[in-house]
Formats: sequence, C-alpha cells, structure tokens
Amino acid sequence: MSEELIIEHCSPTLAGIKTGSLFSVRVTEDTDINKEVRDLNKILRKKGIRIIPLKKTDKYALIYLYRPEHLKKDFNDPQTLSILKKKGYEPQNPECCIAQLIKRLERGDVFPHEIGLFLGYPPSDVECFMKHPCKGVKCCGCWKVYSEPERAKNTFKRFRTCTEAYHQMNKNGKTLAQLAVMTKVSGNYK
Repeated sequence: MSEELIIEHCSPTLAGIKTGSLFSVRVTEDTDINKEVRDLNKILRKKGIRIIPLKKTDKYALIYLYRPEHLKKDFNDPQTLSILKKKGYEPQNPECCIAQLIKRLERGDVFPHEIGLFLGYPPSDVECFMKHPCKGVKCCGCWKVYSEPERAKNTFKRFRTCTEAYHQMNKNGKTLAQLAVMTKVSGNYK
C-alpha cells in the first residue's frame, strides 16, 4: 500500500481535520494486507491514528484509517447515537461498532450507509441519505449534503487544500510518519 495512495485518500484524517477515511487497495497473490496494516499501525499509532481492513476479497481490500478519539467524540452526538442504535450498534463502544460494521460489510447483502458516521460526516446528512438518497440533495463532495451546504463546501475545500498540500510535502520528501500529526479532539471539522 503506497504512501501516495494513503495521502490521496486520507490526508484530512492524517492532518486531524477529519475523523476517518476509506480507500480500496488492489490485492494480488503477493499482497499481505495484514502485514502492511501492522507496519502502518506501528508508524501511525504514535500519532493517534489507526488503520484496519474492513473487508477483504481476493481482488481488493477496503481500508479504514481513523482517529479513535475523534470517533469516540463523534459517537457522543445525540443524533449519531440515535442512528447507530436504530441500526443495532452499541455506540458506547466505538471499537465494538467497528467490529459490527465489519460484520455488516462481510454479509454484503446491503451496504451499511451509516458508514458515513465512521468517517465523521454530519449525522443529519447521513440520516437524510439513508432515508432518501436522491431527494433534497443541496450539493455533493465527499458526501451528499442535505443541510448546511455552504459549511459543507468550505469543508470540501479544506479537504482538497489539505490533500494538495500533503501531496506536495510528500513530493518534497516528507514521509507518512512526518505528515501524520497529533491533534486534539476538539480540532475536528464539525
């Protein structure tokens, strides 16, 4: 799994302005995703970041890079709690919720759209998407926005700017370990 791939899909999380990020990695016979994830966790754990495979097939792996402390804070939001409880999660323990999310992804019958809550998307937008994915959309970026479009557009711009800056810093020799920052939970973009 290349640093470039992680930077492309996870820069806002590495920078501490987003709770989590998802990306897919192509898997071959020679790929040892578990070893790659272990090696990355050795680097990123010191910065308050975790990386885990959510789903693996013989062709790809869906990877989740996230900040546990940000996720814990997100899961204290009343609307987030309500959505997760309705979906059968036990939101008082985010790590258990991730395990439940993995099981839902493995079943594969219906995609768990509540995954947006694990990425730090606004719960009102996640809930609207789950109820009516095409109705009432005000704008699109990293997620479909149903409320506060200007705030979302500003967030999307921050994410793009962050990703561009991280690509440039990486080109100039900064490693993933150097790009990942320690943050305070309160610094999240919500």
